[in-house]
Amino acid sequence: MRCRSATPADLDALIDFPDTPGLRSLGRDQVRADFAAGRMRPEWSWLIEHDARIVGRALWWGRGTSTPIVLDTLDLLPDLPDPRSLAVGLMRAGHEAFGSARLPDYMLRLPSDWRGNEETVQAVRWRREAAAEAGLTSSLERRQLAWTPASPVPEAGSRLTFRAGSDEEFRELFRAVAQGSLDVGTRRALAVTDAIQQAQDDFDFYLSCPGERDWWRVAIGADGAPVGFIVPSATSYNRNVGYLGVLPSHRGQGLIDDLLGEITRFQAASGAERITATTDLTNLPMAKAFERAGYETTEIRLVFESPR
Repeated sequence: MRCRSATPADLDALIDFPDTPGLRSLGRDQVRADFAAGRMRPEWSWLIEHDARIVGRALWWGRGTSTPIVLDTLDLLPDLPDPRSLAVGLMRAGHEAFGSARLPDYMLRLPSDWRGNEETVQAVRWRREAAAEAGLTSSLERRQLAWTPASPVPEAGSRLTFRAGSDEEFRELFRAVAQGSLDVGTRRALAVTDAIQQAQDDFDFYLSCPGERDWWRVAIGADGAPVGFIVPSATSYNRNVGYLGVLPSHRGQGLIDDLLGEITRFQAASGAERITATTDLTNLPMAKAFERAGYETTEIRLVFESPR
């Protein structure tokens, strides 16, 4: 068996490669569109050949960058010997070629009840082992959710008003709401960096997303002081909830519903037919808020990443 980088001549075979039963995969039309848009590229794709036939593929995904952000697809034909070792070979080949300072994450899309499906459990097991051997030793499980017009738009409350804010104000708000956050990524980042740098990283990330900076709003309470903020955003495919945060001194008052409701109203008023969102599986208060706002869990995303 031979592991090599893909060429443009391989694209049809890579796109038509069989998906792994038990996992959620991007549709072939979406994969083709991602290649056409440069979110997937032949130079970011690696394959395993046996007797001139492709028996495995690894497709990385990115957004307007010179190196990919995430390994989006990793499939091998069933019954290949030692799939874990083959997967390690694919990931290491990509990592070496990309030369990134930090290894791209690897994201698995799973059914919501995946732990009850033995076929899915087996597919996850050897991928988890391969990811760890390739250097992605940390993991995070997240809910992927979506709102559609099948659900009502949340009604506006009277407790908050919303206004624009300066970059400096939003950096300070990012810093303030990270204190006591239930978000696993935020807590991991704060363990290895200071709060000011973490706030700057969050600010820069959302500024780089396809959403517009002038969508961002500071939430103002009855006394005229900020109580939190919202960052409505977008992905390459849909409008997105983005980020919302309540200042520590105002938590426990149900303001999360007001913030999420404002984002949903804003995105729906812009004509969004689908608003996506993600939250950690362990963040039950946020999951409940999404449920109250009419969002439904569509899948679980299991993310493997390198230690910070």
